[in-house]
Amino acid sequence: MSKQRYQIALDNRELKPPKRDVGSEKLRTIIVSGVISLFLIITIFLTLPLTVLSWSGLFVYSSIVSLVIFLFILLIRYFATLFMAYFYITRYTVEEKSGYYPFVSIIVPVFNEGKVIRESIQSLLEINYSNYEIIIVNDGSSDDTAAVADTLVGYQKGVSGLVKVSLINKPNGGKAKALNAGIQYSEAQFVLCMDGDSQLSENTLKMAVRHFIDPAVGAVAGNVKVQNRKKILTDLQALEYLEGLNMARSAQGFLQMVNIIPGPIGIFRKAAFKDAGFYSSDTFAEDADVTLKILAAGWKIIYEPNAIAFTEAPVTVYQLLKQRYRWTRGILQAIRKHKKYLINPTLNFNNSVILWQMFYEALIWPAMNIFVNLYFIVVAIFYGMSSFIFLWWIGIAVLDLMAAVYCVAAEKEEFRLVPYAIIYRMIFILLIDVTKAMATVEEFLGVSMTWGKLERTGFAQSGSKVSPQGAK
Repeated sequence: MSKQRYQIALDNRELKPPKRDVGSEKLRTIIVSGVISLFLIITIFLTLPLTVLSWSGLFVYSSIVSLVIFLFILLIRYFATLFMAYFYITRYTVEEKSGYYPFVSIIVPVFNEGKVIRESIQSLLEINYSNYEIIIVNDGSSDDTAAVADTLVGYQKGVSGLVKVSLINKPNGGKAKALNAGIQYSEAQFVLCMDGDSQLSENTLKMAVRHFIDPAVGAVAGNVKVQNRKKILTDLQALEYLEGLNMARSAQGFLQMVNIIPGPIGIFRKAAFKDAGFYSSDTFAEDADVTLKILAAGWKIIYEPNAIAFTEAPVTVYQLLKQRYRWTRGILQAIRKHKKYLINPTLNFNNSVILWQMFYEALIWPAMNIFVNLYFIVVAIFYGMSSFIFLWWIGIAVLDLMAAVYCVAAEKEEFRLVPYAIIYRMIFILLIDVTKAMATVEEFLGVSMTWGKLERTGFAQSGSKVSPQGAK
């Protein structure tokens, strides 16, 4: 088979985005700011007379206030997310959307994915959709990725007919540039961007593209699930994806403001990509960066729980912490890049809300969680309040169990993941938060870092495949 070479020029033209209601955004900014200010004034007015004006009294008072605020924020965070996620899933189950089957290009960027690329492409050929193509972008791999991918080029037999598979070989330049190359090569109006190690469920395209009937929708975020389970660490990550990521995306989907389109699966309207200036390589979280750019341009971003990508999770603690370190620094870089929306919410109120939420999750919440756990350990050791601490942790465990049961039921997942919620909060999340705190310090100190390649074991070695409705 003859090979052709392509030179692809990045198109940065901006198209006119959907219109924004600037007046409404400013009004919301004034109302929210006023409510928060009023709340703080009332709190100070009511609590100031009760303050003991001594150093020891001030310490005790501030500690109690801090813990009460932590508990209040924790409960608000849990139940607000849970209720919005419930409302979205409820609306989703009764909402009917007409069939819509536009041509879609699936972009598969690969770098040293020789162990998993064949399985990934094979899963794409099993998609129940008749109008799509697959574009593999080999980003200068040094293993046998190019050779394996080359055997897949041509028209391959799919579930609904022949599927064209193309291969672009380019020098190594990073995932962002690889995705841009595939998007520029594609002639479709819609593109699905994924990771080279991901596998998609058969109804992914059919369920995702129907949201684009609404011309204001610029992208659809998919549902990421852990493929390689049956180990404690990967099972904990499977629960984390359900409770910590997908439940949050369901809540954001209720507001049509998903803050990060996951790298393993995101479906985009190409017009939104062009308007946002495509992917950028100046952060380690190109998915968060492009999401913020699309939202800033005025597009809506929807969450589709039945557009599922199975991904291989880290199997060692070192790989996990290395991955979360990179995620945290990348998100902080994306926040810094779009900091004008943090400072001035009148530019785009929705983006300001999203950025503050990301800022809270990346910086404030990990610090609060670490501080509270350390504080309780000190109190338990020096003040003999171990029973109180035990009751506190039991209460937190009950909240996590509630969230785990809901998430497992909503996604028809494996119920065996629910008991992991007991150690999920006390050990797993605390370990992740410590890593986030270290990443935050190093990011602000400007410590250099590299992308870091997760060592793949291949799906064939990772255990039985999890179906979209749970385990087989």
